[in-house]
Amino acid sequence: MEKYSRFAVYYAPEAGPLADFAAEWLGWDAARGRHAGPVTLPGLPMAAAEITATPRKYGFHGTIKPPFRLATDRSALEGDLAVLCAHLAPVTLDGLALRPLGGFLALVPEGDTTPLAALAAEVVKGLDRHRLPPTAAELDRRRAAAQLTPRQEANLAAWGYPYVMEDFRFHLTLSGRLAAADLDQTARALAPVLAPILPRPFRVADLCLFGEDEGGMFHLLNRYALAG
Repeated sequence: MEKYSRFAVYYAPEAGPLADFAAEWLGWDAARGRHAGPVTLPGLPMAAAEITATPRKYGFHGTIKPPFRLATDRSALEGDLAVLCAHLAPVTLDGLALRPLGGFLALVPEGDTTPLAALAAEVVKGLDRHRLPPTAAELDRRRAAAQLTPRQEANLAAWGYPYVMEDFRFHLTLSGRLAAADLDQTARALAPVLAPILPRPFRVADLCLFGEDEGGMFHLLNRYALAG
């Protein structure tokens, strides 16, 4: 029986200084499937474990196709993802920058993100036959979490998630929602640690299949090179 209740397609950096620090910072290493940290940084407004409580379960990632329950089976999903990645080209952007985003901190790409958005749209569409539609309760929770625009509501109905296609904004989350002063203080504490390990340029050369285990934690299951 399949041990993962949901799957997602994410960007996740290869092992290295950024991936290692982010796993320690978030407190969860999705590649190794184990808890990590805690990190102690001077100047934080509260413990890192409190700052990262919300994003911890997902691991360090940038969403390409958001989490979904399977309508098919894992082997079919993996087969289609492998074929898709074999035909999609890598994307290179100028770099990553630490920025506040909707009340939380994230790394966001610098430069023209159009090719990355196009890549994400191809994956969302190309794997959609594997997605079980969300339940009415799941849709209600999503609508309650934010005021959706008409386009986002249409995305939710069509793709099961509001922030895809024209509303896609790639980011790698580093915190939960914080008060403005705590957000600023956390950013100032993280900035000198991240500065020497942020990639320039930033290259998306592969995509990863993640799975959510019975405890709600996401694991990196497979990595697929973009070979188009």
